[in-house]
Amino acid sequence: MENGNLNHGGVDKASKTITIKGILGLLMENIDESDKRRVISLGIGDPTVYSCFHLPKVAEYAVVDALQSENFNGYAPTVGLPQTRRAIAEYLSRDLPYKLSSDDVFITSGCTQAIDVALAMVGCPGANILLPRPGFPIYELCAAFRNVEVRHFDLLPEKGWEVDLHAVDALADQNTVAMVVINPGNPCGNVYSYQHLEKIAETAKKLKILVIADEVYGHLAFGCNPFVPMGVFGSIVPVLTLGSLSKRWIVPGWRLGWLVITDPCGMFRKPKMVERVKKYFDILGGPATFIQAAVPRILEQTQEVFFKKTNNLLKQTSEICCERIKEIHCITCPHRPEGSMAVMVKLNLSLLEDISNDIDFCMKLAKEESVIILPGTAVGLKNCLRITFAVDPASLEEAMKRVKSFSQRHAKANSTTTTTTTTMDIPTLI
Repeated sequence: MENGNLNHGGVDKASKTITIKGILGLLMENIDESDKRRVISLGIGDPTVYSCFHLPKVAEYAVVDALQSENFNGYAPTVGLPQTRRAIAEYLSRDLPYKLSSDDVFITSGCTQAIDVALAMVGCPGANILLPRPGFPIYELCAAFRNVEVRHFDLLPEKGWEVDLHAVDALADQNTVAMVVINPGNPCGNVYSYQHLEKIAETAKKLKILVIADEVYGHLAFGCNPFVPMGVFGSIVPVLTLGSLSKRWIVPGWRLGWLVITDPCGMFRKPKMVERVKKYFDILGGPATFIQAAVPRILEQTQEVFFKKTNNLLKQTSEICCERIKEIHCITCPHRPEGSMAVMVKLNLSLLEDISNDIDFCMKLAKEESVIILPGTAVGLKNCLRITFAVDPASLEEAMKRVKSFSQRHAKANSTTTTTTTTMDIPTLI
């Protein structure tokens, strides 16, 4: 395979890759329709389902005005509207020790497309990339389509899900082109310190690889560590920053994302590479033009009080989640979330009578309690669970109450009983 072209091997690998939406769809199919209680999903990070999470009014007005102006009904440049690129460059530059230019910014259809573009740009025959475990499975899917080898480094729960830098060092070879860092973390809810991010940058520099910084949850931090963009260390190592409006502005359906070259020393930004990126965007379909046109006003006029309200609510629901987890005998939380919208917990199967693994747990939970939780297998850790807490407090309380009842009902008894196992025809991670 060259330049991202598919062959049968890439298609075959991709068909075996787990996706979050795929598993959630299978879990929804297992809901018992005779259960009259409403389904509560703690499986996907879409806070728009709940009325306590809402977009800022300025975002709504900006889109309406852009649409009604009739100035943005035609095609946008494939790399994005100039004013949109400029606004994002200025927005991200607020937190950097240098200024980005509009030429550093490329507009994408959400962060998912930014991920695909990033892997297309760094991928080449024989290349491999380093991915976190647990992590976001779309990276495996995109890599499979491009026949890029994936190697996983572990995140360390006992250290706040920090990157195991010794593992990164051991995994890399002369064909390694990049490592992925997700901060704030999905699925773990971690927020990395300045010091740890600096160590990541130094490690990548030593290995002569670039960093793909997934910051789709950027600024959604409510713990001890403030959010620090990886681009702060762009003078140490080239960084491809991926982000979107989706999470911070509570508009995931708008599909407005970006890929940004944060490389002030020009180590990565060579003319041929920039030209390759531009040409690649010629074959992509970006976000709706009127959504792009609204971005400058959204970034400039959204008030800080909106962001504080969102972070305070996420802190509240994360605390509810962690407190209720303490009441569930078979689940433990290795590290309290400090950002994003989800937490990773461990499942102790030895305390359960008739549950074979995390997928079995989630399948039976869906059927018996109409609660959806993502099995850890979907994000690379077996016998763990990812719980999304971007839910209104009352619904979260109710869902965790049902999980507790389910766990008590399946608690291991003193006597031996006949067990049954729910199975799911599900592929394994690459």
